[in-house]
Amino acid sequence: MRIAIAGAGSVGRSIAGELVENGHEVMLIDRDPGAIKPERIEAAEWVLADACEVALLEDAGLQTCDVVIACTGDDKVNLVVSLLAKTEFAVGRVVGRVNDPRNEWLFTEQWGVDVAVSTPRILAALVEEAVSVGDLVRLFTLRQGQVNLVEVTLPSTTAIAGRPVRDLRLPRDAALVTILRGGRVIVPAPDEPLEPGDELLFVASTEVEDAVREALM
Repeated sequence: MRIAIAGAGSVGRSIAGELVENGHEVMLIDRDPGAIKPERIEAAEWVLADACEVALLEDAGLQTCDVVIACTGDDKVNLVVSLLAKTEFAVGRVVGRVNDPRNEWLFTEQWGVDVAVSTPRILAALVEEAVSVGDLVRLFTLRQGQVNLVEVTLPSTTAIAGRPVRDLRLPRDAALVTILRGGRVIVPAPDEPLEPGDELLFVASTEVEDAVREALM
């Protein structure tokens, strides 16, 4: 894919490096001359421009991009870039970085954002996941908060130890997608027995998270 990244700071460069390694065509856009460092990622295209200016984005060829990632350190800029990418250039997929969790409610389809990524929220979820056993932890939010990737680590005293996956009475809008056991990634076949210490990853709508908890008790 051809991917444009607005914001060539440390976050933008890190994302660009990963995408280039995965074979994508990447364009980094930043208005700060000090951020333009082609020697850091030679395979990427570097553009010195204000990503909030329609004419400059057109000159950069934003209309040819499949994905735009707005990941500057300013939420206002990220919202403007997302809106322009979607409404002026009809970009198929727009990802918006949320710097301040208080602004997360703004990063919606109305502002052109298909996927909002809140760095503070992700870090908090990872910390919570690392220290929580037996409780449901949200790792990632999808579809503007309608669906979540959630994790539960089964405690040593779990009552469902030894029982097969098929015995879990999950609600309709929830699915067990994988079991992490030690260094293994296990496809949750119906006959797979559950063990203490298993990390269960679910995709579930927000409304049924309580029901998922009850199914694991």
